[in-house]
Amino acid sequence: MKTIIVTLTLILFSFVMQEMQAQNDSISTSNKDSLIIKKEFFEKQKQKIIDEEKEGLKLDLEEIANRLNKNIIAIDQANVLKENAAKKRALNIENRIIILENRIALEERNGEDVNYLGFFEEDKRIDLNFGNDKSQTFDKRTSSGLVLAVGLNNAISKDQSLNNSDFKVAGSRFFELGWAWKTRVFDDSNWLRLKYGVSLQFNGLKPTEDRIINIDEGGLLEFVDSNSGLEKSKFKMNNLVFPLHFEFGPSKKIEKSDYFRYSTNRKFKIGLGGYAGVALSRSQKLKYSEQNTAQLDRGDFNTNNFVYGLSSYISLGSVALYAKYDLNPIFKDPNIELRNISFGLRFDID
Repeated sequence: MKTIIVTLTLILFSFVMQEMQAQNDSISTSNKDSLIIKKEFFEKQKQKIIDEEKEGLKLDLEEIANRLNKNIIAIDQANVLKENAAKKRALNIENRIIILENRIALEERNGEDVNYLGFFEEDKRIDLNFGNDKSQTFDKRTSSGLVLAVGLNNAISKDQSLNNSDFKVAGSRFFELGWAWKTRVFDDSNWLRLKYGVSLQFNGLKPTEDRIINIDEGGLLEFVDSNSGLEKSKFKMNNLVFPLHFEFGPSKKIEKSDYFRYSTNRKFKIGLGGYAGVALSRSQKLKYSEQNTAQLDRGDFNTNNFVYGLSSYISLGSVALYAKYDLNPIFKDPNIELRNISFGLRFDID
């Protein structure tokens, strides 16, 4: 019996030792594979960093050569810029590789499962570039911003002036809201810019003596006196237009190692141009005091659907004196040629 027990113990011990050895071999193989994968991962990421920075240096040198060819910089300055660009890219490589090593060490130390192979799968790729390596546009020739304008509005004919207009000067107003782009025309100078965009124009005309605009069956404009307690009468014209201006004026050149800009901040500017577009709506709002009621009449009022005109502004900074004048008559034949005119302030918010 004792012999049987000893024999079974030896057999069991032998199985246990074989299993332990197999596990040790498996762990050893797994660790070896893990080290190989880790090394491959590190080398691939390291090479990727080097390739990206080499490509970035190539673009930097091309920009410097382009500026040298255009005589924007001298050859001595170009050599300095090339040396600085090379130093910058070399430091980028060094710092990004250190970041890569620290990231791997941090995850392993905290017991996180670093799936190195997963970094190379298309749906699991991780960007290890923690710095902002996006190069600025070297020469940003176009900028954009909001445009606001507000002021007084009126309508006159060749036989009229603002002094004898059929519309109140203070009561007639306009508002403009739009978006504009500004592009430098010349490569090496910013004295001329092209400013263009899209705007909504809201023009209001308030007839004198609280009269009402009426269009008879023949399309003729009439100003009708109201005898029913009219408190307010306003004719509204809303347009969608596309302005275009040539902007003149000095600017300040801001030049850095990897980009340059022209600034017109607090500089004198003159804009000359015009606009063209379409009529969106025409309406007349009437308000009566006695009945305490309001009435809004919509229609085309025999007005022109296509609008176009001249406009200009003069400014020192972001606030400008602004004027616009419609070349198209407001009303069609058989009416006299009344044209809309506006004066006010313009705000260009870049």
